[in-house]
Amino acid sequence: MKQYAHALIAAMQFLTRIPIPKEVPFTNEVLKRSTLFFPIAGGVVGLIIWGAGAGLSLLLPTGPAAAMTLALMLVVTGGLHMDGLMDTADGIFSSRTRERMLEIMKDSRVGAMGVIACVLMLLLKWSLLMILFDANVWHIWIVIPFIWSRAAMVWAMTNEPYARAESGLGSYFQGLTQKHVSASYGCAWVLTAAAVAFMMLPIQVSPLMTVPAGIIPGWPWWLLIASPLLGIVSAWGISRYLSKKLGGLTGDTYGALNECTEMVFLLLLVVLCGMKG
Repeated sequence: MKQYAHALIAAMQFLTRIPIPKEVPFTNEVLKRSTLFFPIAGGVVGLIIWGAGAGLSLLLPTGPAAAMTLALMLVVTGGLHMDGLMDTADGIFSSRTRERMLEIMKDSRVGAMGVIACVLMLLLKWSLLMILFDANVWHIWIVIPFIWSRAAMVWAMTNEPYARAESGLGSYFQGLTQKHVSASYGCAWVLTAAAVAFMMLPIQVSPLMTVPAGIIPGWPWWLLIASPLLGIVSAWGISRYLSKKLGGLTGDTYGALNECTEMVFLLLLVVLCGMKG
């Protein structure tokens, strides 16, 4: 149990900036075991965003509420994944050789393509959050993108080669097997099912009427369950593209994969909103 407790703490400390006053050794074995809890770390981030967004949408117009919710996303994760997205964009859009792309990605300075990628991603996420606020569908299901984007990283770490051999942060996760992917994805499915079940809990709206907490008339529930499958396919496509461009993946590309997968899931939720009624 102590090993798994350390792994959970490592996942939270690695993927978030939530203060946990406990030091654990960031060894290869601990970090490999921590991948089981990547979806849980994402779920915790998602719960914070869900709660904050619900409160902000009651106090502010949708534009500022979405902007502050998006800012909180960056604060809770420390901008870790966004930094990876910027470095990855600088590299893959440089039109250089693979070796030069990897060198550019290691440079701590941010180039034009990195800034453009960051601005576009923030604008897109802000617009998607605003749509969810405007449509009055800000429910517990907002945690799903955060859960599956973290699980996607585990798949990429396991199934794509690492581009930098023994260097870089991503090298600490070398040695993952399909059992790590299965455990992480199993955890993600359980958390997704729990979110859907929570939405279906009955609440009393009058002495004679109870409805599911997250009910939306005409909602295509089967698509809510199927959306992780669509997100998994998108994560596979993004990771394969990056791996072919760079001859493998790096810690930066894991962050880029997280950001892109998270965005795709938010887009899927917005599509679901458009299908109601």
